[in-house]
Amino acid sequence: MRLLMLNNEFPPLGGGTGVVNYHLLQRFAQVPGLEIDLITSAPERRAEEQRFAERVHLFKVPVNNRNIHHASNRELLTYAARALPLALRRHRALPYDLCFAWSAVPAGWVALVLRRLAGLRYLVRVCGPDIPGFERRYSLIYPLLSPIIRAVWHGAETVVAKCQGEAEMIRAVDDNVRISLIPNGVDLAAFPPGDPIPDDGPLRLLCVARLIERKGQRHLIEAVKRLTDNGIAVTLDLVGTGDARAAYEARVRELGLGERVRFAGYVPREEIAAYYMAAHVFVLPSYNEGMSVATLEAMAAGLPIVVTRTGGTADLVSRLLSSRICSSTVGARS
Repeated sequence: MRLLMLNNEFPPLGGGTGVVNYHLLQRFAQVPGLEIDLITSAPERRAEEQRFAERVHLFKVPVNNRNIHHASNRELLTYAARALPLALRRHRALPYDLCFAWSAVPAGWVALVLRRLAGLRYLVRVCGPDIPGFERRYSLIYPLLSPIIRAVWHGAETVVAKCQGEAEMIRAVDDNVRISLIPNGVDLAAFPPGDPIPDDGPLRLLCVARLIERKGQRHLIEAVKRLTDNGIAVTLDLVGTGDARAAYEARVRELGLGERVRFAGYVPREEIAAYYMAAHVFVLPSYNEGMSVATLEAMAAGLPIVVTRTGGTADLVSRLLSSRICSSTVGARS
């Protein structure tokens, strides 16, 4: 069987969607008789081809990426414009049996056009922000994208959602979409619990997420200030980068928390486990989530979890004894 995958993000570009794609490729590479081509974005300005495994190949189209954790609208359009002709050429040279699009936009649009031009069936997995209404920063363009997204959903064999919350958001936009629920997973062996951390130092908080408004790290920074003012020794490690980093760093300086809040920036996947091992508590105060890969990793590492009640995140930790779910990011501040 020949499978075409379309995903504009793949490590080191992007967030959780790219990480899940990476680990799924590792598993699929062990399936006899399965050949996979992934068309993704190149971090540089030149096209790249890589052999991921014996029967798995990566084709990276240049998009002139400016931020490894966030694709601009220009980059999304560039990916679609360059991925489509490449996918069409490869399909006509040696046909694929199925296409797996990792988002409705831009990958799903490419898959939809491929189906109309070449008859290639596809499935699409929503990534969260490609559901109209999911992310506030896209509120102005959702009305323009909604007809395209709905067409992508209807053209797919099935639409994969990671949690019931995503499925409900999809049905709120269009109640006639075929939806399959498939939650994210994590390799437990890659995130083993660390040795017990002595209690004679500060409380070590950890947040692993892109530094964007939706992830809500500003609430964590304010919480660290309140805890410090109340005489509680605490530190916060923010792993990740993004558009809000400069504003968050300025706020940390303004609050005098330079020794309390540390910005780790981008951390390679193989090094992130060490951060979980060194933390007491994992916190993710997002406004909205599908199913957070970082939360899964923290759970695998045995950390207590504090999250907001949103999407699949609440589903993950609702039955854990060592967890706290806040009803909103306002609640997270208290």
